[in-house]
Amino acid sequence: MPRVTKPTEEASRHIELRLREIAQLFETLDPSPFREKDLSGSAEEYIVESARELPSKRPRELIIYLDQPRSQPDEEGAVGDAIRTHFARRSLLMRRNLQQLLRRGVVSLGIAVAFLGVLLATAQLTGLVRAETGLATVARESLLIIGWVAMWRPLEIFLYDWWPIAAMQRLYDRLSRIKVRMIRL
Repeated sequence: MPRVTKPTEEASRHIELRLREIAQLFETLDPSPFREKDLSGSAEEYIVESARELPSKRPRELIIYLDQPRSQPDEEGAVGDAIRTHFARRSLLMRRNLQQLLRRGVVSLGIAVAFLGVLLATAQLTGLVRAETGLATVARESLLIIGWVAMWRPLEIFLYDWWPIAAMQRLYDRLSRIKVRMIRL
């Protein structure tokens, strides 16, 4: 498990991670080539949460402190590439999720507007709009409420649901360009 170290004031643009060995950084069950391996859940969570906590919100560097001696000539470059590739894939996934959500929002909005139009037309055709009886008023208002409730989810998508996904996509995009430095202890 990665050990948590808090960034110092002078390293406020750095994320620091201390590991016994590089293998702790990656999923052990992932059969992908090294540069395409997924980060372990705990390592990814720590890096993402640390990036969120940084005052600048733009981490410049990930510093990995290792207890293990160097095992490959360009290990630092390979690890850095693997980390950046992982976050680039996450960014792409978030971008696709956002596009899918917005597409679903457009379709839902179209359906909801059509449904509201049908309900309003029904109220108009049945004479509920001009009727002044108590039952007609209840029926007319019920149709309007049902129509506006149908608009709830599409409006929720366009007003609230998209921005957390877009924020995560931007964070992953920034992390896909982070500089990685390894320090042997």
